[in-house]
Order: sequence, then C-alpha cells, then structure tokens
Amino acid sequence: MREAGIALLFTSGLLALFIFIPSAASQKSPASLAAEAPAAPNAFAQVSIKAEAAIVYDLATGQTLYAKNADAQLPLASLTKLLTVYAALATLSLETPITIPLEATRAEAPRAFNEGQVFPLADLARLTLTASLNDGAVAIVSAAAARMNRSPDEALASAAAALALSQTYAVNGSGLDVSAAVSGGYGSAYDLARLAGALVEKAPAVAAATTEHSAEAVSLGGTSFSVQNTDPIVATIPSLLLSKTGYTDLAGGNLALVFDAGLGHPIAVVVLGSSRDARFTDGEALVAAALAHFAGIASL
Repeated sequence: MREAGIALLFTSGLLALFIFIPSAASQKSPASLAAEAPAAPNAFAQVSIKAEAAIVYDLATGQTLYAKNADAQLPLASLTKLLTVYAALATLSLETPITIPLEATRAEAPRAFNEGQVFPLADLARLTLTASLNDGAVAIVSAAAARMNRSPDEALASAAAALALSQTYAVNGSGLDVSAAVSGGYGSAYDLARLAGALVEKAPAVAAATTEHSAEAVSLGGTSFSVQNTDPIVATIPSLLLSKTGYTDLAGGNLALVFDAGLGHPIAVVVLGSSRDARFTDGEALVAAALAHFAGIASL
C-alpha cells in the first residue's frame, strides 16, 4: 500500500509539471517581453554635425532626443533676439506701440527703421526676428525696460529667470558682440530650445512670421516695410513653427528651429557654434533625424 501511494504521488507530480510548466513559460513578464523585442533604430546614430553644441528637444514631453554639449554656455549672436522679444511680451501687449529711439538707428546693420517711427509690438517683433534687425531689437528691449523701470540687461535677466534659463544672460537686446572677447548674449542649446518653445507658445503668430521668406508691416505713420528672412531653409523644414538665425565672429553660426513632428507635437532644434553655412546643413540633418526617430526608422 505504501508503494502504491508513493507511485500515485509521483504520477500526480509529473502531471502537475506537464500542466503548469508550459503555462508559466507562456506567461512571461512584461520586462522579459521588452527585453526580447528588437530595439528601435537610433535615428541619430549616424548624425554628423559641425556645431560645437546642439540639441533636439521634445517640447511636448520634455525629453532630449539628441544632445551634443547641450549645456555648454556659448555666444548666442542674434538668437538673443528671442529672449528680447520674450522679455517684451512678458510686460507689454502685442498691440503696445513701440517708438524707434535714436540709439536704435545707430546700431550695426542690419537696420530698417528711422527715429520716431512707431509700430505695434507684434509687427516690430515679426520684422525684427525675421530679418534679424538690430535696430528693432534695441527698440523692443528699450521699451520693455522702460515699462519695467529697469535697465535693458535687467529686463533680459528677468525674462531668463522666469523661464529658469540657468545658462542664459544677455548684455544687449541684439546679441551683437560687445568686443572681440565679449558677446552680447550667452546661453546653452538646452536653454535656447526651451526659450524658442516658450516664444512659440506665447506668441504663435509672431513666431509663424519667421517661417516665411519675407515679412511685411506698415508703421503707424503709414510707411510700408518688407524684409527678407535670414534663414534660407525655411521652405525645407516641414510644419515649421519658428526659425531664428544668428552669426557673429565670436558665436559662429547659430540656428534655432521649432517644428511640429505630429499634431501638436513641437520639437526644438538648436545649433550653436557652427559655421555660417554649416548651421543650416546641421539643422536640416537634425530635423531629418528627428522625423526618422518618430517614424521608427534609422533614416529618411
């Protein structure tokens, strides 16, 4: 009887193994399944750019998709004008009239205005960002500073602090080099990506003007203006929301882009410390890689 009982127990154990082991094997943990799934191709693996620093930043999720020295503090050149316009929008309405002061007309080229001309902030910002006008930037930061009862550099610092741009500061609104060793503005690719995204969110119509080949406006005195975009690749970037160029001897070639990778999915691409021409090929390469990333492929 004892032997029969042992045999019965042994047979039952074998039956249990046949029943439960295959079931357990088929019920793998999500972690195991994820480990076995093929990894998505890295769309940025083969990207080669000339820029000293760059970033591809997902403004919708806060995720950095690509980074090269993204936290390095570098000269901004005319990307500083993004901070200038943002600072003005923090204290002035888009309809606020801005008068071109005498000091603005003495700024280095490119310039377009005469002393005493008046524009709504929205129009002056559109012209200034599109054509990277230094006189427009001086007028905008001067008006913002006057409203805040602060100096222009204090007004710019306040805007940078409001966005927690820890690597960003500016000593003038244009970004023009102050000397052979000092830039008008400094910041990181990471900071500029967030700044560009904030400006698109705060003033989408102003940002949208920078995606066209030209911008037009009429002063409150009736003078018509038409300026050309300093970015020659605006037509090559799909669903572009913002474009801003920058170039000085200290900065080299800079570029900031924001485009929509899907419905309401803005992506910022920032290139700092490239060359006058390579900033554009760098930007295009990073945009193409970002689009490939979202398509789940290695390259377009």
